[in-house]
Amino acid sequence: MSNKKFVVTLLIVLCALGAVSGQVDSLSKNYIENALKNALVTIVIARTLNGVISVAQGTEVALEPGGIGVSFSVGEILDPINDMVERFSSVMLFAASSFGLQALVLNITAWWGVSFLLVMVSAAYLATLWMPGPSSARYATPSLHLLLAILFLRFSVPVLVIASNAITDMFLDEQRIEATAVLEATTAGIDEINQDAQSSPAGDQSIIDRVGSFFDSSLQALRVDERLSALQAQASNASEHIISLIAIFVLQTIVLPLLFLWLFAKFLKALIFRSRYFKE
Repeated sequence: MSNKKFVVTLLIVLCALGAVSGQVDSLSKNYIENALKNALVTIVIARTLNGVISVAQGTEVALEPGGIGVSFSVGEILDPINDMVERFSSVMLFAASSFGLQALVLNITAWWGVSFLLVMVSAAYLATLWMPGPSSARYATPSLHLLLAILFLRFSVPVLVIASNAITDMFLDEQRIEATAVLEATTAGIDEINQDAQSSPAGDQSIIDRVGSFFDSSLQALRVDERLSALQAQASNASEHIISLIAIFVLQTIVLPLLFLWLFAKFLKALIFRSRYFKE
């Protein structure tokens, strides 16, 4: 008996067991749930950042220590990243929709009917593979083509989900967490500036209170000035991390899935070309 037949039989049996057991589906669904959760968290962060930027664009921090006007324009600092944040929100919405679509397709391919059909076609092909005589060879190639088509239908989405998300978690997850933390810190910094801008000085004050307010306003002006300088650097840093997050989620939702889908299709196509050797 040919060793090739044993190898092919073992692979087909393993595929059938994987389809029936649902282990591949469970692993791929876990990946999708985690990826969707990360995308939704990032969407919330992006929307929150967009909201505080919108408030800050109409904000001017004005202090008047001793009657000397000191104003700080928050919106001018944040204008460069405003459009980027809006585009980033759109990208993240697309990423979340992509993960949701993958989860929906996984539920369809994991249906017991698809697994049952795979088992039946696998049994039919193995019968033609091991049955002696030229009559079985006539049905071997068509049954193999049908089997590979069902294998593609049953396992293409789980394979691309597991492979793309495994690579993302292994090499890009730490970078994603760092970039998300930077955006959260930037949001907190902008919100703090907005709250300072909304605070108004008391109305009627005594001379002593005005002297105290003079020094308080001077110190506050210095603090706000320092904070705005730090915010400017933080906004520039946030832009770089937004680009990193866009690259990560585009890679995870478009590039890697298409790559592994193409590789899986090429692998099955290569099996078709080699199918004539299986009966030897």
